[in-house]
Amino acid sequence: MLLPWSIPGQAVRKAVADGQLVASDATIMQLADVLGRPKFDPLCHNPGAAGVLASIQLFNRIADRIPITRIIKVCRDPKDDRFPEVAVNGTAQLIITGDADLLALHPFHGIDILTSAGYLSC
Repeated sequence: MLLPWSIPGQAVRKAVADGQLVASDATIMQLADVLGRPKFDPLCHNPGAAGVLASIQLFNRIADRIPITRIIKVCRDPKDDRFPEVAVNGTAQLIITGDADLLALHPFHGIDILTSAGYLSC
């Protein structure tokens, strides 16, 4: 689980308070992969596989699972397409990310794409 004082942790808490989180099977898998990377260990209560599993279980409880009916292919890295895809299919207003390729799309079909810090400053 993300540490509550970390910038990403604060952004998640604010997003939950401000609205509804959306996810797809593909974004959940990507989140698990990213949180499992060693560079994210300092941001997590429980680094490693057990911590990633706990984070994913919590995210699954608070996010609406969105079926993907409209395929989006706009990113340099095809793995990143899943985020604008779930945002469009879930009629999201915002994507919060640290990925430079996604941030370069801001705005995408009227959807803001911001870093955690950028979102917190709104």
